[in-house]
Amino acid sequence: MENDEIKLLKVSEGEEGRLDKYLSDKLEDMTRSYLKKLISDDKAVLVNGNPAKPNYKLKPGDIIELAVPEPIELEIKAENISLDIVYEDNDMLVVNKPQGMVVHPAAGNYTGTLVNALLYHCGDSLSGINGEKRPGIVHRIDKDTSGLLLVAKNDNAHQKLSSQIKEHSLTRAYKALVHGNIKQDSGRIDAPIGRHPSDRKKMTITDKNSREAVTNFRVLERYGRYTFVECILETGRTHQIRVHMSKNGHPIVGDKTYGVKKEEFNLTGQLLHAYKVGFIHPVSGEYMEFVSELPDYYMNVLDRLRNFI
Repeated sequence: MENDEIKLLKVSEGEEGRLDKYLSDKLEDMTRSYLKKLISDDKAVLVNGNPAKPNYKLKPGDIIELAVPEPIELEIKAENISLDIVYEDNDMLVVNKPQGMVVHPAAGNYTGTLVNALLYHCGDSLSGINGEKRPGIVHRIDKDTSGLLLVAKNDNAHQKLSSQIKEHSLTRAYKALVHGNIKQDSGRIDAPIGRHPSDRKKMTITDKNSREAVTNFRVLERYGRYTFVECILETGRTHQIRVHMSKNGHPIVGDKTYGVKKEEFNLTGQLLHAYKVGFIHPVSGEYMEFVSELPDYYMNVLDRLRNFI
């Protein structure tokens, strides 16, 4: 307990609600299930000096004291999880990640990730540039985004693929279904993205502590109240497409963080799919490009909308 990190939070107007949800929104590096354990099992959370339950209803002015245990270095274990491998050679892989899978382990979420699956499949043949919790991971996509990812098997491949991302020469294209009817056929969103000032789990368009972010989009189909678009990244910021489309007035369907509160489709995540990746192979120098079909749940929504046109 003496090495625990103590966090103090004061609830502001408009932040009322469940204790576990409030903490989950504020503390991006901890899952809601992990926070529930800290609250219920470890009694590590006090509200106004008293132990509280996860469903405690917070009021403005409440003072929350959270004792975060000192991190325990856990060995990331290989797990026999099925992988959809689109391409593989001695230097790299292209993997099609399903919606709902986390890319790499984080606090309270050390199993069932893409990294756990990669360790089982590749053994020691993964680059170590990003450290022991992110072996082989060249770039990431969100848990509830599906699609193609590059994985490096050695440091040389990792460095060369990463340099293509920095130079904006690596092709990363997504397909998204968004709310509203986008009138222009194409567009370019150039707006810097940084951490949200009051909600650490969210990103936002801001000039403070931000980085350049550019998304190009092209309309593929229109369905009245919805638009199907292709988004091509010039940069790769956290939540970039989700933030840009939302701030542009067209949030992605199913996006529980940046989208609308009530959806007509029963979705577990946003309809955003990394469908194309193109790059120069780190060893052969050959340009390679791969395409992934939309998942069935995504196609079902599009088919439903097309039938009503």
